[in-house]
Order: sequence, then C-alpha cells, then structure tokens
Amino acid sequence: MVSFCPFCSNLLFAEKSVSGRIQFTCKLCPVFFPVQRTITSRTYCKLKSIDDVLGGEDAWKNVDSTEERCPKCDHNRAYFQQLQTRSADEPMTTFYRCCNNECKYNWRD
Repeated sequence: MVSFCPFCSNLLFAEKSVSGRIQFTCKLCPVFFPVQRTITSRTYCKLKSIDDVLGGEDAWKNVDSTEERCPKCDHNRAYFQQLQTRSADEPMTTFYRCCNNECKYNWRD
C-alpha cells in the first residue's frame, strides 16, 4: 500500500475522486493512486492538546484591576496583565478579564 509520495516523500491522503472512487493524493505533486481495495475502517489521529497561553484560571488569581469597560456586559472594572507576545521592540500586549463573576469575558488591547 502506498502511504508516501514517491516524488516528494510527503504523506498521501485518501480522498474521493471526481468519479466517486477513493484515491491516495499528494497535496504538493499532481500524483494520485487509485485504491484497489474496499476501505472498511478509518483511524483518526489523536489531536494534540493546546496549553492555555495565559496560564489558565490560576494566572488570574493575584492580578490587579483597573477601570476598563467590558465590551460584553458593560461592567466598569476589569483585571489586567501584560505579556510580551511580540518582539522586544514592540509594546507589551495587555490582557483583560471582566471583574463581573457572571461574565468573566477575556479580551486584549
């Protein structure tokens, strides 16, 4: 069974052709290989878990608050923290979280 392109060595993907048959196709090269057998099962890869960039709920426990209006609920106070998300010559990004316990909306400036 073919699983890698013989020309560029990239992974081949199973797709339906215009005629409705299944074929292995390379995303870079104009190469396809018709599947001669019937496919009876599929295996899906496990997705990688994504870490919370801001540190999750624990990161908001000991932060300061300021007068900033929430765009979602119009509450006039928000917690904030600043992180350097771009290169050093660019300004820091300010992340806000609404102080209203029912809202807890996150946004950045």
